Amino acid sequence: METHKQLTIGLFGFGVVGEGLYKVLKQTPSLKASIKKVCIKHPDKKRDAPASLFTTQKEDILQDPEINVVVEVIDDANAAFQIVSTALLNGKAVVSASKKMIAEHLPELLSLQQETGQSFLYESSACASIPVIRNLEEYYDNDLLHSIRAIVNGSTNFILTKMFEDKLDFQSALLLAQQLGFAESNPKLDVEGYDAVNKWTILLNHAYGIVSHPDEILFTGIQQVQLSDALVAKEKHWDIKLIAQAKKLNNGQVAAFVLPQFVKHDEPLSFVKNEYNGVVIESGFADKQFFYGKGAGSFPTASAVLSDIAALRYNYKYEYKKLYHHKPHDLTNDYYLKVYVSFDDWSYIPREEFEWIEEWHAEAERKYLIGVLHYSKLAGQNWWKENNTSLILTTDPIIDNLDIIKLKKKSLELAGIA
Repeated sequence: METHKQLTIGLFGFGVVGEGLYKVLKQTPSLKASIKKVCIKHPDKKRDAPASLFTTQKEDILQDPEINVVVEVIDDANAAFQIVSTALLNGKAVVSASKKMIAEHLPELLSLQQETGQSFLYESSACASIPVIRNLEEYYDNDLLHSIRAIVNGSTNFILTKMFEDKLDFQSALLLAQQLGFAESNPKLDVEGYDAVNKWTILLNHAYGIVSHPDEILFTGIQQVQLSDALVAKEKHWDIKLIAQAKKLNNGQVAAFVLPQFVKHDEPLSFVKNEYNGVVIESGFADKQFFYGKGAGSFPTASAVLSDIAALRYNYKYEYKKLYHHKPHDLTNDYYLKVYVSFDDWSYIPREEFEWIEEWHAEAERKYLIGVLHYSKLAGQNWWKENNTSLILTTDPIIDNLDIIKLKKKSLELAGIA
């Protein structure tokens, strides 16, 4: 029987995740993995570990021939990219939790892996404790994956849960998320959707072989969602969640975005509350599968890092089957979305851009409409994020070009126009 290789780890970062990993590794001696050095920025900070473990010099890890695994859990994306590239080029396997760094450098990271033949694993970067990357890699074949919808940001989900269930306003809910350690010190990354779109860039690659950049994906966060929107949702027996979605259209291309969305109460994602994440995958014959787990916090993230470290004992690497063994899919911007828009002032809403408007509520204190428009009327436009305007997708928002003509005719008939 082959004995698993001894892993000697150099760790970058000793924050929430780094310290979590240090504690978890001490409790799992069977892994045959030990941390030899930890590189940190602020040596004077009090830490719950022997001082001899720490260094401020990254070379102490990157140039140490005994260290065969580099684990990187820092929040500076540029520094993280330098660390990861150097480690791979120096013949070390790498485990990373830096979604921003991976999302922004995907092409370079893919070619570094091909050039060096080293493992680069980052399960914790997508949904913390849910093994979604490995499932997309190993289990779902390219042609059978119809769609993937997910709640990938625990902080915004926590805030929305508090707004819905405890009637907290946005600011109070955000403050509570920060106090509990679920929101980043700079909440903009979570609240405005940057964190979610970074994760979605990573998952699109493992789901569909799409190599893109966060800038190419339409996204916003929950910063515009108002209590009045929550009341409309309640009235219709829906929740509001920040949903990352990708769907294969009739022409084989993929529509993808990260936007707030109404979710029906019987949908799996409606059960995902507080800091939890959830992923619903629809495939050809298996119907829907639902993955659920903690998406934020020290131990959930450390557990995913740990599972990557464990996989390195068998020299596991991602094969990127959808990218290298199939014809990768393309992202498309040519489709329609059904949206709910709430606003104070009608004059800021470009009504001529809508294909049709199904509902119109002008008498409420906060006005809203439900209508259909082309993706291009949102991408690169800001009207739906400004002047106290809020946009939320409806429960089944994507309309294929082939269906739009039939639906348009039907909506005109209903309106008594056709």
